[in-house]
Amino acid sequence: MTPDSLRAALGGVPDPDWLDTALRRVTTEPTAITRLFPAAGRRCGRAALPDVPGWTADDAARVLLLTSLPGEHAAYAERLYQHGDAAERRAVLRALPLLPIGADGVPLLHDAIRTNDTRLVAAALGPYARHLDQAAWRQAVLKCVFSGVPLANVADLDTRADGELTAMLAALAAERHAAGRELPADANDLLHRLTAALPREA
Repeated sequence: MTPDSLRAALGGVPDPDWLDTALRRVTTEPTAITRLFPAAGRRCGRAALPDVPGWTADDAARVLLLTSLPGEHAAYAERLYQHGDAAERRAVLRALPLLPIGADGVPLLHDAIRTNDTRLVAAALGPYARHLDQAAWRQAVLKCVFSGVPLANVADLDTRADGELTAMLAALAAERHAAGRELPADANDLLHRLTAALPREA
C-alpha cells in the first residue's frame, strides 16, 4: 500500500475539498493534525474502498494525514494513538510502515496486541510487524489464533514462522483436541505446512 494508491482510492469521498485542504495544512501546520485526524471519519466517511480491500475511507484519509507531516512522525503517531478511539488507533497502526520512523513505533504494536480489539490486533500484524522481535511476533500470532483474527492478516507469516512457532501451535492443537475442539482452519493449515517442512528423521 502506498500514499498514491490510497489517494487514488479516495477520489469519491463526500468532501474531497476538505481532504485536499487538510493534507496541505498539515504540511505547514503540523499541530493541526490533532484536530483533523479525528474529523476524517465525519468529513470523508467510513465506507469501504473497493480499490483497496479491507480499507475504509477514514482509514485511508488518516494515513495520508500522517504521511503528509513534514517531520516528527513518531511523536505524532504516538500522540494520535494514545488519544484516539479504536478507528483512529487502527489508522495509526496502518500508517506505521509508511512513515520514516524505523522501529520507534514498536511500543504501539505491543499495546495493540495486548488489547482484545481484533481490529487493532490485525492492524498490528501488518508489514510494520517486521520490527517485532521473534518472541513477541510468535506470541502475537498465537493471539490471532486465540482471538479469531484470520492469519491472512499476518504479514510475512510463512517466511517468519519457525520451529518454535510450530511447537507452540502443535501444543495448542493437542490441548484443544483433548478438550474436543480444533484449531481454526487457517491455523491448522499453517501447522500442517510447517510440520511438512520439518526435516524427517532417518
